[in-house]
Amino acid sequence: MQKPLASIIIAIYNKFEFLERVLAGLETQTVKNFEVILADDGSNQETIASIEKYKQRSPLSIKHLWHEDVGFRKTIMLNKAVMAAESNYLIFVDGDCVPHPNYVEAHLQHRQEGVVLSGRRVNLSEQLTNWLTAERIRAGAIGAGFTLRTFADSVLGKTRDAEKGIYLPSKAFEVLFSQKFKGLLGCNFSLYKKDLLDINGFDERYLAPAVGEDTDPELRLRWAGKGFRSVKNYAIQYHLYHRKLQRPTVNADILAQVKQDKIAFTPFGVKKASTT
Repeated sequence: MQKPLASIIIAIYNKFEFLERVLAGLETQTVKNFEVILADDGSNQETIASIEKYKQRSPLSIKHLWHEDVGFRKTIMLNKAVMAAESNYLIFVDGDCVPHPNYVEAHLQHRQEGVVLSGRRVNLSEQLTNWLTAERIRAGAIGAGFTLRTFADSVLGKTRDAEKGIYLPSKAFEVLFSQKFKGLLGCNFSLYKKDLLDINGFDERYLAPAVGEDTDPELRLRWAGKGFRSVKNYAIQYHLYHRKLQRPTVNADILAQVKQDKIAFTPFGVKKASTT
């Protein structure tokens, strides 16, 4: 079998109704040669059954990695997904972010060894989220017409960041639209697998969402000498509306220590430090 050009790693936890729309977006990609790895941080049996049923009829190549739900362990599952990836290029997506049809192509076109790419996302209103069904996505709903919808809803409704959904169809536009890197977005970034393993993957000490999820890998990749590049308006996502989750600060001390130590390679990642 042909080796996939990319491994799309999707962090998930329940909410199959969102995941189905993300997968529908991947079904419509202009580039088809990729695998999908579902990094499942302990979804319930109903979600697992829905995923298995979906896999049976999906044209996508899907691996479903799961571990027991004993609290937030996203970084642990992400490391497992990284090691299971068959491609040497990794693209990270969250289970509530629907990709534009050219999403995978954009990441692959701009990929470069030693460089981390990060795109951005349009934050959809509840109304547009309800409208953007999996059926509509498969039928080609995401395009110029949908961009106009997001702009109209940003004026009349509650969609935010509609300008980030303007798709630039070619790298030639880079001369006219310079892209300033404004930070790694954990739901929309890509890099070569080797570059992530150079920092030993994700730090598994972060056992709560929000604090450290994006900042920690960005810092350590910088200390490892990796470059960063924005692919905003090339690699576009649409974030499905849901109520904001609580943002605990329990990771703050870990992140503060990481910033103080400035060590790129974490001993709490893919390879564990010896205890002997």
